[in-house]
Amino acid sequence: MSDTPDHDTVKYDGPAGGWGSLRGITRIFGAEWPTPGALETLSRQNKPGGFMCVSCAWTKPAKYHTFEFCENGAKATLWELTTRRCTPDFFAKHTITELREWNDYDLEQQGRLTHPMRLDRAEDKYVPCSWEEAFSAIGSELKALDPKSVVFYASGRASLETSYLYALFARLYGNNNLPDSSNMCHETTSVGLKKVIGASVGTSVFEDFSTCDAIFFFGQNTGSNSPRFLHPLQEAVKRGCRIVTFNPVREKGLVAMINPQSPTEMLTGDETPISCQYLQVKAGGDIAAILGLCKHVLDKEDEAKARGDSVLDHDFIKSHTHNFDAFVAMVRATTWDEIEANSGLAREALQAAGQVYVEADKVIGIYGMGLTQQVHGFENIAMLVNLLLMKGNIGRDGTGISPVRGHSNVQGQRTVGISEKPELVPMDKLARLYGFEPPMEKGVNTVEACEGILAGDVKGFVSLGGNFIRAIPERGAMEEAWQHMRLTVQIATKLNRSHLVNGEVAYLLPCLGRSEEDMQETGPQTVTMEDSFSCIHGSIGRRRPASEHLLSEMAIVAGIAKATVPQNPRVKWDEWVGDYGKVRDLIEATYPEDFRDFNKRMFTPGGFYRGNSARERIWKTESGRAEFTVPKELSAAGFEDKPGRFRLITLRSNDQFNTTIYGYSDRLRGIEGTRDVLLINPQEMARAGLKEGQIVGLATDVDDGRPRGVTGLKVLPFDLPDGCVGGYYPELNWLIPLSHHDVQSKTPAAKSVPVRILT
Repeated sequence: MSDTPDHDTVKYDGPAGGWGSLRGITRIFGAEWPTPGALETLSRQNKPGGFMCVSCAWTKPAKYHTFEFCENGAKATLWELTTRRCTPDFFAKHTITELREWNDYDLEQQGRLTHPMRLDRAEDKYVPCSWEEAFSAIGSELKALDPKSVVFYASGRASLETSYLYALFARLYGNNNLPDSSNMCHETTSVGLKKVIGASVGTSVFEDFSTCDAIFFFGQNTGSNSPRFLHPLQEAVKRGCRIVTFNPVREKGLVAMINPQSPTEMLTGDETPISCQYLQVKAGGDIAAILGLCKHVLDKEDEAKARGDSVLDHDFIKSHTHNFDAFVAMVRATTWDEIEANSGLAREALQAAGQVYVEADKVIGIYGMGLTQQVHGFENIAMLVNLLLMKGNIGRDGTGISPVRGHSNVQGQRTVGISEKPELVPMDKLARLYGFEPPMEKGVNTVEACEGILAGDVKGFVSLGGNFIRAIPERGAMEEAWQHMRLTVQIATKLNRSHLVNGEVAYLLPCLGRSEEDMQETGPQTVTMEDSFSCIHGSIGRRRPASEHLLSEMAIVAGIAKATVPQNPRVKWDEWVGDYGKVRDLIEATYPEDFRDFNKRMFTPGGFYRGNSARERIWKTESGRAEFTVPKELSAAGFEDKPGRFRLITLRSNDQFNTTIYGYSDRLRGIEGTRDVLLINPQEMARAGLKEGQIVGLATDVDDGRPRGVTGLKVLPFDLPDGCVGGYYPELNWLIPLSHHDVQSKTPAAKSVPVRILT
């Protein structure tokens, strides 16, 4: 596709940010009837000693803006501070069966959950219960089950303190069945980066964006998913940094921006172009696209060598990398015809992008789920690392690889033990600290948990936040199988779809929100989280809790644990709930290198950095060096193209965060009033005989004996590459087979799903 969108497509003509962003916040402010303290909470959001946003994991800078929140962050805060209440009276009026017919938006519009509830299966309703009853009953059920048959899931929102105790509880109970939301989005990062650079998280820090010469963006929608990131991008462009973007969808945040905090820009409409080049790569085509960049770099190296010069960082390659010659041989052997066919991009466009890399001294590579949620997502990430290694762009200031994480503490949860892989957790230290033998058998990740539920092997499921059933693939089969489990427990702030599909015994346990005061025996408590740059931040809530019956996530986890696992003099649940600082001491004792002086440093402006070995050019890989890899595939999609088959890209709108739907306004794409859409470019519409506004369906184009289909989708012309269609997540999760995942990490491959259109 060209750089200029087709004028016959649905689109948004304005930039990201600006008045549109302010109107989006204002609309939610009015709709949510927030408490009087909402503005005070927003004024403290993402600042030292303040309240840390429950939305994305973008950093909280030491030099903060007056308003250090974005449109989505404000929406998340106002959503939590609503005055609406979902009380026992609501559940008395509606059966579970009836509520299953409601959409996601209307369920969450009922407001904050106020009382612990249990499922009355005979009445098909939730009924109130006491906390003591809930803990006792859940503990009895867990003790009756084989520990291997129980899953402890965590969304990416729970604090480091709660996550640490939750993981400890699971291991004291007897398993490592600790999947989390990272399994659905960036597990490919954890596996991929660990193999090639020896560190499972990104190497860049916030300060690198003020000195880099170029940024290469792959498959990440900054404008909707992490809008505060637009500020450093705008500043980088203004000082001369060049940004090259690869994404099948032209996302407005990476096209142009108006800073809502700049009076001059707001009054004049003076927007900043963000990307100097925007390449609409075919879904699944990033391996080939990056290989094309590498091929151009090698061509320029040959020219430089003839002049007695060099483009590559030969000293770095010789001293710090492994397998470079095999990688070079593969790049040279791959033809431009193969690269163009698999990437959907012209040779000239890739060469122009490659030249930006050649001319830049310091480069950062950024990516999101467009790379991770592919069948060959590992090869995507490994190829981006290959590109960076060619010029030594990992391990020096102004450079690095930088995955942009989603949920606010999804990276931090893994840091403190939420992992199904025992080799990633210091089990020896847990054994010494708590006097028990931790289980060493590998636990289940998200896909394996789903497989276990479908097979009937998983009997219990405890969910620390999240909306698991709505977020996972294979939703139709999963909802049916889910109801055959013995026990399901949901810890949450608001009602969602996952609370309406239950096991034989089910409990819905309401918890405090992060913005609310968490008062325990020793006074108001602080919680902490880790951002995408491995910096740790403290957060203090000040708002009055939505209900006097709410407990903190810590208290709920401890209450279930006390009722489940045997008493242990070294495991002091009540003492830990009374003083979260003691849990931080335990985290420091377990991870002393990462959390030195934890309690003293948690309010460090900008957070305290826990370090990254690869940033120091210490490569904890099998070879002891950073690995150049040779991709086995040129397409990450994992399936072949054929007549009638399209590559489905699932998208999040401007009016949602993960499965939370704030409304029906996808302003940055020009789509209003509906989420039931099929996006397709006008040329493909014509070839398929479709008309704008036509109602169609989609079916998964996989012959595995399990039909999957979605109907009632409105056809909208949209600027996408040939062979690609788009639609919203989570509505189209029905179409993703559970088997369609990254080969190495099992991250569901939601960014390139084989589908056919039903008319």
